[in-house]
Amino acid sequence: MSKVKHERGPELAGLSNDELLDRYTQRFDKAVADWQAFSDAKMDGFRRAQRRYIGGGGSGKHDDPDVIPAANMTLSVMQLPPGQASTAHTHEVEEVLFVLQGELTVIIEDGQGQTATRKLGRWDCTSCPAGVPHGFSNEGKEDVYFTVMLGGGRPGPIGYSDVGLAEEEEKRRSRLAAGA
Repeated sequence: MSKVKHERGPELAGLSNDELLDRYTQRFDKAVADWQAFSDAKMDGFRRAQRRYIGGGGSGKHDDPDVIPAANMTLSVMQLPPGQASTAHTHEVEEVLFVLQGELTVIIEDGQGQTATRKLGRWDCTSCPAGVPHGFSNEGKEDVYFTVMLGGGRPGPIGYSDVGLAEEEEKRRSRLAAGA
């Protein structure tokens, strides 16, 4: 007989091992490409899709029943077509970007107009600390696929640097909270 050092959480009480694996497994063919996950993703030049695996990530869709429940972090796969980008934004938590396919350009800003960029290729990773304005773009000829992990199970709203987008995001989050 083996001894378990860490006890299962109360949310797992009564689940069989098969039920646990069913609830805590997400497959690529079931992870829907959500092209409306972010306020800026509706605009030309900023289109991208989020496939949620663990939690809602930065989309705020935390109650999505089709994803693995998030406790302390979220994980999604982003699809970024050629010529598309993300506008500058911040998070209240750390955001990790890990490139699976293609080449991703990551942009960091200091809030004073100074920027730095790095090109990341397959298997490259960067971590954007909480509160640091950042974005990314695809300057290549093929879609970029990369994982995004946020350091919180239910991260708050994206902090867009653009005032209009920030207001749109607050409205979008209110609609999500109201169940619309």
